[in-house]
Amino acid sequence: MGQAAAVTMPIDPRNFNTLWASVLAESFVQLGLQTVVICPGSRSAPLAIAFAEHPAIEAIPILDERSAGFFALGRARASHRPVALLCSSGTAGANFYPAVIEAKESGVPLLVITADRPPELRQCHAGQAIDQLKLFGSYPLWQAELALPALDLELLRYLRQTVQQAWQQALRGGPVHLNQPLREPLAPIADPTTQTWLAQQWPGEDFFAELLTAVPTPQIHQPLPPLPAQGLITVGPIAPEDPAAFTQAIARLSRHLGWPVLSDAVTPLRQFADDCPLLISGYDFILRQSHWRATLKPEAVLQVGELPTSKELRLWLAEQTCPRWIVAPRPENFDPLHGSSHHLPVAVEAIPIPAAIAPPNPYSQQWQQAETAVQTAIAQHLAAVPDLTEPLIARLLSQHLPDQTPIFVANSTPIRDLEWFWLANNKQRSLYCNRGANGIDGTLSTAIGIAHQNRPSVLITGDLSLLHDSNGFLQRSRLQGHLTVVLIDNSGGGIFELLPIRDCGPSFEPFVATPQSVDFAVLCQAYGVEYQAIATEQELIKSIQTLPTTGIRVLHLLTNRRHNAAWRRALFTELAAIPSGD
Repeated sequence: MGQAAAVTMPIDPRNFNTLWASVLAESFVQLGLQTVVICPGSRSAPLAIAFAEHPAIEAIPILDERSAGFFALGRARASHRPVALLCSSGTAGANFYPAVIEAKESGVPLLVITADRPPELRQCHAGQAIDQLKLFGSYPLWQAELALPALDLELLRYLRQTVQQAWQQALRGGPVHLNQPLREPLAPIADPTTQTWLAQQWPGEDFFAELLTAVPTPQIHQPLPPLPAQGLITVGPIAPEDPAAFTQAIARLSRHLGWPVLSDAVTPLRQFADDCPLLISGYDFILRQSHWRATLKPEAVLQVGELPTSKELRLWLAEQTCPRWIVAPRPENFDPLHGSSHHLPVAVEAIPIPAAIAPPNPYSQQWQQAETAVQTAIAQHLAAVPDLTEPLIARLLSQHLPDQTPIFVANSTPIRDLEWFWLANNKQRSLYCNRGANGIDGTLSTAIGIAHQNRPSVLITGDLSLLHDSNGFLQRSRLQGHLTVVLIDNSGGGIFELLPIRDCGPSFEPFVATPQSVDFAVLCQAYGVEYQAIATEQELIKSIQTLPTTGIRVLHLLTNRRHNAAWRRALFTELAAIPSGD
């Protein structure tokens, strides 16, 4: 993380609260903070004013705390920098919880600041006071309750260093929580005592000189373990800061080992396909074929990051007895299969890879033959589709969205359709998803956070995910950029049609599929969002080939949930019967 531009805000002398808050804000700015998302409230007013009036801070007001949390999450994902969240006391902070969980599980840096009542107004029914200590449980990487503001130089030094600690912890990748109790006055009412104290005690700009504005992260070089010739590399959902460098590192690894690369759709690899000639996209379908499932057993696996989304791949890997080397810099357990796994705590870019290139081997060639057969079969099936099925929508988006488009993919069916049908390409797009906790909450707000101050961006979502976060549309007037929402409306939870729960009887439709009857055209009108109904393949292609530059628009595609599920199941069955060629 680089240091922010040296912009110094004068310390606010109006009273002890404004002084304290301005020291907190300036400390964060000196460390590199650029964006703060602020939710309304009275108890948080000194902090909100300090951030909002700082010339080096982009302060974004958002009404709904849950939406604000996910907007900040999206902004931090896209910028790869910590983003701060601020709210008032009471249940306001509790609405940040889902975003805090996702930030922890997916390693996104968030600085969560909750204003609080002072100790004497707690546990006495003072109003808008709840127990905010460790509000987010074990999810923050680090958390602290700050001291009450006071005109005390030692306490201000403590505040400065605690802010530095919070920043450094967030740089590890995850959420940090600071709880700030505040006494009256909350408004910036002038108090001559503060100005007198400043004149006598304040050391000036030298106060911030002791901050460590750059915290070097040691680049650990981890050599490869001895590996056999017959192995494979898996790459799970990831949006690295430098997609090209990440792709090249995987490609060098693949060429040196001669191993195929099984890459999730939400990685740079399927967007830089020519850089990785041993890329395999259709592994989910390949592993549904009993011959390939039996003959493609590896002698070792290099797992980069998390496992891909594919359940078929996970089930197959769970059957293998070979060692699995997990390459992930975060010191966490990335093995949900609980197999013979070994953690290499390093980014794949930091692995020194010898220049030697492995000769072609029969194992990789088998994977490539299977990939060709499966992709040919999928293309033939999609070419025969008479209307806009959900799989075809995913394929068309992969073919026709502009180069370098940032894309956020909702969970449930959309991310699986990308896994199955997204065509590998060289369009260098950036794909994002919330696969830490895999929830549907905050989908729209996260996408808007990614689109803010970015290239024209796209959200691919189902109807339930969008409705669950429709308050995200309130951010339309604050969005600097553009977001196109590709709304795949199948009137309910389409993912459940692919699961055994679909056979649970009459309870399925109201309690599992949960169809809604919202008129999306009217919903968009209420929020001032552009709406367009899409009925044909040509309409979709025309609407996505060039994206607008400002605002939010919704492209509404009506699909049939049961028809699409039946189509997928039929395709799975047919692909499982593809001749092996032996």
